[in-house]
Amino acid sequence: QVELVEFGGGSVQAGGSLRLSCVASGDTSTRRDCVGWFRSHPGKEREGVAAITGSTRYADSVKGRFTISEDNAKDTLYLQMNNLKPEDAAMYYCAASRGFCYDPLNAAEYDYWGQGTQVTVSS
Repeated sequence: QVELVEFGGGSVQAGGSLRLSCVASGDTSTRRDCVGWFRSHPGKEREGVAAITGSTRYADSVKGRFTISEDNAKDTLYLQMNNLKPEDAAMYYCAASRGFCYDPLNAAEYDYWGQGTQVTVSS
């Protein structure tokens, strides 16, 4: 079993930046072929933001503004978010899969989830 905990959410003005962190604990030796960040807006399905599965993948809405990275030595996943927009405001979740991801930005591919961290962006 792998536990994921997110940090770094908060409130910023439009154009500002935040860096989210996701720390894995538990059986971190468990193979995690895909790791990613997702977000949810009230009343909407969870959407993939960015993922790493060998290479990186980004949702079109965040390309050029968000950067996903990982530090395997620290079992930590990051999401650097720059030039934030009001529409980026959401609950952000990190996730990890046990196996290969055919569609890394599809939430159904993932087995482990954090509890989420809230990002608020004011205009």
